[in-house]
Amino acid sequence: MFESLPGFREFYPDQCAVRNHIFKHWKKAAISHSFSEYDVPILEPLDLYIEKSGEEIIGQLFNFKDKGGRDVALRPELTPSLARLIATRAASLKKPLKWFCIGENFRYERPQKGRLRSHYQLNADIFGELGASADAELIALCIRALTIFGLKADDFVIRLSDRNIWVDYLAHFGINDKQSIEVLAVIDKLEREDREHSLKKLKTYFGKGTEDVFEKIETLISLRTLEDFRSFILSQSLVDSNRCKIEARLVEWEKLFDHFNALQLTPYIQIDFGIVRGLAYYTGFVFEAFEKSGKFRSLAGGGRYDHLVEKLGGPKLSATGFGMGDVTLTDLLNEKELLPHINGTTSIYVIIGGEVERVKALTSISYLRGQGYAVDYSFKNISYGKQFKLANQSGAQLALIYGAKEVSENKVKIHDLSTGCESELPDNELKFELKRYFEK
Repeated sequence: MFESLPGFREFYPDQCAVRNHIFKHWKKAAISHSFSEYDVPILEPLDLYIEKSGEEIIGQLFNFKDKGGRDVALRPELTPSLARLIATRAASLKKPLKWFCIGENFRYERPQKGRLRSHYQLNADIFGELGASADAELIALCIRALTIFGLKADDFVIRLSDRNIWVDYLAHFGINDKQSIEVLAVIDKLEREDREHSLKKLKTYFGKGTEDVFEKIETLISLRTLEDFRSFILSQSLVDSNRCKIEARLVEWEKLFDHFNALQLTPYIQIDFGIVRGLAYYTGFVFEAFEKSGKFRSLAGGGRYDHLVEKLGGPKLSATGFGMGDVTLTDLLNEKELLPHINGTTSIYVIIGGEVERVKALTSISYLRGQGYAVDYSFKNISYGKQFKLANQSGAQLALIYGAKEVSENKVKIHDLSTGCESELPDNELKFELKRYFEK
């Protein structure tokens, strides 16, 4: 018997219903923030990912030569494809752009809890807006894409940081832009790696002063308010140019929190400079969403990336975005019992008395399906009891009964499967009664 490949999932109807429930709510959240939907190919040129992330990305990809001899890869993420799309028509697109996509991504890595080789992801991005208002709008959507399922501020937190502040602060120690990317990659892993191992990595950049610098880094990471951060910066002997840059960023932080306060989102936000996002293309505010108990992997992550469109051949265009995967979110919603019990897609089940009544019943079934109702019935002539059992198993709200008496009188009996209440009415009034019932 054939089995699925490691790290890939099948979705039986009940699992597919859960997945579709998540997609529907993600889409509802994005549209409520006036984001427009787009889509991109699953197969892309390999160079697209190398250009964004470097040669090392190849080891994480499903890549091969196609029959035309082209080096291609299954997409590991949506951002490079999106940046290519924007770059192609940047001049004709009205800014700012607010776009979202729900798509499948592929990574060749060791499958583990919360991380598979294939997963679905909500991506949302804003292009053409430099100010903190765009960052606030994006983070607001990220929060909405979680609270729409019933999650609350007690369940998750958005941990917010700033790559610009890190770059400006590290410059005080003589770290240039290229080195700062490498140092930030070490800082990004501090939670997951042994302190001595991190010190050893940083010694390459800070030499004999590594321990002192590391203590300052740990202090910065521990700060949780803008007031504490301002006090920390004032205590540092920074050169004027670096201090001015950091103070300018603090103004942007204050603008960002003004938005959060107005949007009533501050209960979800936590300042945490330990979040730096290891990818080199981030350029400003960065954030990750975590379930508060620490039991699950990151729920979402993103930030500002103002140079990627230009890097991929387009004009210089500011951008900020995030991705939210379905695997960890589904695990969390299961844990919190926030996923609905979905029996099936049927809304009406038609119960048929016998072969004579079947013609009339099938005519009604065809009509009702044309009106948008999900209708099912038994293919075989079986007892009323068995048909009612099938009706209840289908998850239908109503059963319509076409027995010999009903058909001879041009009537239909309506049976509410949740209450057991029944009523009878002329067949030509059925559509009005159903409309009243389903619009309650």
